[in-house]
Amino acid sequence: MEYFHWLWDTDVLHDLMSGAPALLLLVVIIACIALLSKGADWMVDGVVALAQRTGLSKIVLGATIISLGTTMPEAFVSVMAAWMGNPGLALGNGVGSIVADTGLIFGLACVLAPIPVNRFILDRTGWVQVGVATLLVITSLYALAGVPGQPVLHRWVGFLFLILLGGYLFLAYRWSRQSAGVDQTDENGDSTIMNPGISWAMVVGGLLLVVAGARLLVPAAAEIALRVGVPEDVIAATLVALGTSLPELMTAIASIRKGHPEITVGNIVGADVLNCLFVIGASAAVRPLSIPPNFFTFHFPAMLIILYSFRTFIFMNKNGWFKRWQGVWLLGVYLVYVVLQYALNIKLPG
Repeated sequence: MEYFHWLWDTDVLHDLMSGAPALLLLVVIIACIALLSKGADWMVDGVVALAQRTGLSKIVLGATIISLGTTMPEAFVSVMAAWMGNPGLALGNGVGSIVADTGLIFGLACVLAPIPVNRFILDRTGWVQVGVATLLVITSLYALAGVPGQPVLHRWVGFLFLILLGGYLFLAYRWSRQSAGVDQTDENGDSTIMNPGISWAMVVGGLLLVVAGARLLVPAAAEIALRVGVPEDVIAATLVALGTSLPELMTAIASIRKGHPEITVGNIVGADVLNCLFVIGASAAVRPLSIPPNFFTFHFPAMLIILYSFRTFIFMNKNGWFKRWQGVWLLGVYLVYVVLQYALNIKLPG
């Protein structure tokens, strides 16, 4: 077991990365991206096979099984950060991942390929996506107004979010049963349907590769950023959040490349819900999370602008497809958010 100690001990990874030369860190990052890519391919193939065999919609499987798996890196990093007394990293990772998932990854997917608007999932999980993010901001504003000093998300908020997570997972199960037959457009008469055991092995094996790759990539990227003077909360909201969102990015690329863009929609929407209820909820339950002032200035506004833009696009797209310009808008908001963070928070040496 000692060979796998790095999977749960953040100190081990940080010690290894802090003493490594920059070239080795870059090699680690490249190798991790390869792991993420192969794992995402396996996941997509496994989910498509499961959809063909069970009759469940691929978008619902993406919003449940895949999003739960791809959110594990965010949950792992954030809970460990909260446990070790780094609440800025924990909260920034959760919020930053929502911004990166919808702004960067979904925006990029819309630019690269036509993405279907599946009313079944987006009129259910899509509203949960916006609602829980809004609840997070309202709770944070209440903490800001209610107590003098730095606002804090207390443990009761974390437990409330975890209770809501249980309710969401129950509803997701109900919706998955109702979704049978919603998405059967790509059967194409294929007579070779993968054995269910092999399908599950591909999904689980792909998730393990994705989580392992993200687990190694995050501290390597963060170490490089620290060496050039990037503050911890900026790393959390950009590099670490982007790194732990790589499973969603690789899944999006793989699903588009293989002709199943609906998996991307389900994965992004489901991951946003889990980032809020699971990642931030579990982190706050472990240790109260203080909310730095720039969350109210940058992170929360960016998150709400992106999510409400996404919700508006769903309402606008009566023809059943997201538009390329909508992806450009989401990407633009994300890029402005990142540029402002770096321009206004990074201090030059001396």
